[in-house]
Amino acid sequence: MSPIKVVVHGAAGRMGGEVLSGLCQDGELEAVGAVDMKADRERLSLPDGSGEIPFSSNLEEILALTCPDVMVDFTIREATMPAVRLAAKQGVNLVIGTTGLSLEDIDEVERLCREGDVGAVVAPNFSLGAVLMIHLAKLAARYFDWAEIIEKHHEGKADAPSGTALATAKAMVEARGKPFNYSALEKGSLSGTRGGQIGGVGVHSVRLPGLLAHQEVILGAPGQTLTIRHDSISRESFMPGVVLAIKKVVKVKGFVYGLESLLGL
Repeated sequence: MSPIKVVVHGAAGRMGGEVLSGLCQDGELEAVGAVDMKADRERLSLPDGSGEIPFSSNLEEILALTCPDVMVDFTIREATMPAVRLAAKQGVNLVIGTTGLSLEDIDEVERLCREGDVGAVVAPNFSLGAVLMIHLAKLAARYFDWAEIIEKHHEGKADAPSGTALATAKAMVEARGKPFNYSALEKGSLSGTRGGQIGGVGVHSVRLPGLLAHQEVILGAPGQTLTIRHDSISRESFMPGVVLAIKKVVKVKGFVYGLESLLGL
């Protein structure tokens, strides 16, 4: 069977480079093109030294040249949505790891899938461990009345809170069937100390060099707490989820949000 042909949008970024490395390590996948607004040459060397692929800031040009099966996107919202519209119109399946997409953006991606008869996997986190963390937090949510989330990321992360933290909080509230108890401040000497909250789940964001992607879900009850923690030590942790999504999206047309269903959770 022929390899799945993949174009990477945002190839010059840290996640884009990691995706290219992951593609090179799987014989069922083939990186055929790279796109980035910072493209400064016509060819990009693959991370494993196996060759070069077309490289451009013009996505339409790369799609026409390479005819890919899938476009993987790890950029920013302002770059993702125009790319998605273009790729879906040309019948290219989508794997999207960009965070910061609005509900309206996600609805549009779903609509574009229907209109273009393509598949799309949009996930706030491609780490399998993070997906399992959310799953376990949903199970625990039914048995605790208080919950807080602390998410920590590198200083360059553009959005806060993280998409994973938002997804976790929403999933916990949905699993519980009602809001959590939330301890609001009666007196605050520093604005914003308690962070934000979603359905009673307090959410706190930390941004520091030395971090990559980390999250703790802390659930409380009289006399006890339960902590569910996940740490991504390197961007390599996201690749099994990205590879899984690429292989699944070409088989199942339509829209999928999150990796849970792909893992059978």
